[in-house]
Amino acid sequence: MGCFMKNISRREFLGTSALAAASLGLAACGGSSDSGGSGTDTSESASSDDLSRIADDDMIKAAQDEGELVVYGSCEEQHVAACAQHFEDLFGIKTSYQRLSTGEVESKIEEENGNPSADVWFGGTTDPYNVAVTKGLLLPYEAKNASHLTSDKYRDADGNWYGIYKGILGYFYNKDEMDRKSLDIPQDWPDLLNENYKDLIWMSNYNTAGTAKLILNTVIQKYGHDEGIQYLVNLDKNVQVYTKSGSGPSKNVGTGECTIGIGFLHDAIYQIVDNGYENIGLVIPSSGASYEIGATAIFKGCKHENASKLWIEYALSPQCVERAQEVGAYQFLVIDDAKQPEVATKYGLDPDNVMDYDFEDAKENTEQYVSDIMNALGGGDSRFQTE
Repeated sequence: MGCFMKNISRREFLGTSALAAASLGLAACGGSSDSGGSGTDTSESASSDDLSRIADDDMIKAAQDEGELVVYGSCEEQHVAACAQHFEDLFGIKTSYQRLSTGEVESKIEEENGNPSADVWFGGTTDPYNVAVTKGLLLPYEAKNASHLTSDKYRDADGNWYGIYKGILGYFYNKDEMDRKSLDIPQDWPDLLNENYKDLIWMSNYNTAGTAKLILNTVIQKYGHDEGIQYLVNLDKNVQVYTKSGSGPSKNVGTGECTIGIGFLHDAIYQIVDNGYENIGLVIPSSGASYEIGATAIFKGCKHENASKLWIEYALSPQCVERAQEVGAYQFLVIDDAKQPEVATKYGLDPDNVMDYDFEDAKENTEQYVSDIMNALGGGDSRFQTE
């Protein structure tokens, strides 16, 4: 299982989190000799957390007896690393992780056909999770801590996945480049078709990124299937790059390589706050923002089922979700007793000012919609990054 720690941010290195950046890369890969393995004792640092909020002693003991957990993380790498390390610190369960896009995870577990090489999935938008549900790749589990979700819409009705955060979809742009090119700032979806934006827009790859699948579903829900596909064909004329990961455009807009990006606004806020790119502007679509539910789930056939169930309970607790903002992940949280990231509201984001996204339609049709848009685009070209 690979563990890749790169681009450690200023916040990670200097932050006051219980996670020290120096140990983050090692222990999140299960390399901490003090915390791996089984047993019922937890460390002194773990005892300071309210473990009873997460799970009872019997559940913790059963998970510790298995002694190991493997996580596929589809949120940003520092986010999954922080949560994997914290889980290991709390429970003494060796926890390794690998960062993969949601599309990669869905394809990988489908290929593994009931014998997954990981136990749980953490982070990333739910559209690929729902594709996995329709193929019977996730293990239903009725989590006790689901009672702390702020709405039933933040969970799968059958317990196949649970929401942990909410991200707002919008646009971001390089202020300097927009000024230099004397361009108007796009305010809504139709504006992105402006011919003056030719080769200036970045978004993510429909085949690999859950963010792109959300964009696809959002446009189809706004315009209808045929008009939505045609809109994206027209938008393609202005797209310079389709990045492998949904956060790819935000990582390039501050440098000016990307002039206009489509993606999650919390990713752009990270670039402003943590990487110092104050030349990034944000746009919430005037017709109503779409949004993701970032989720977590257990893979059917996983090797460490008890540890996986404990992970789900942990993921539905403040002890887990509040790690996000410590490492620059500023999504809104959907747990009722968790502290929201104040920086998100500072930049004008409102978790309730969103469109009525049809998750059931996305669940049933995302795969078909991806096939439809890729066929309409002729199967893609070198702009579609896969590495």
